Amino acid sequence: MGYALAEAALRAGGRVTLVSGPVAIPSPRGVRLLRVETAEQMRRAALREARRADLVIMAAAVADYRPATSSRQKIKKRTSRLVLRLEKTQDILVELGRRKRRGQTLVGFAAETRNLLRNAREKLTRKNLDFLVANLVGRPGSGFESSHNRATLLSRGGETRAFPRLRKKILARRLMRIFLDALPH
Repeated sequence: MGYALAEAALRAGGRVTLVSGPVAIPSPRGVRLLRVETAEQMRRAALREARRADLVIMAAAVADYRPATSSRQKIKKRTSRLVLRLEKTQDILVELGRRKRRGQTLVGFAAETRNLLRNAREKLTRKNLDFLVANLVGRPGSGFESSHNRATLLSRGGETRAFPRLRKKILARRLMRIFLDALPH
């Protein structure tokens, strides 16, 4: 979805920087691509790039948790059980919401498995977003690993708009029109 949104922003005349983790799809031609591999690299790049952006869209979280420790060596099989301890990663979107400057529009995404609207409204407020695009994940034919998506758009002003299952590129163009219309002129 992030790549489709980058392409839609480019087609709308924007100068687009796409911060992306490892993916198997090509980036849209004309987009400035910054590749990252870790949540911390994503955080640093997003915070740096957002400082000069009028529209910031965070289409996916890198990871909510990371291993508490890591090993440079292979972990040998010594017991029948291995306990993996995790620690929370920093919430990049919360940090962007705290740093949001006047006139900047901030958009987040929420992949939910239940209580879609309740969870989405809470995130919209807590993360200081202008828009939140929410979708139920785990449904066949849309979302992750699909060329289609279903989404509900929530705005800071309280409006809610449901989009039916659409090709991601079409959904991205429709969302981009809304986001661009919200920018101060």
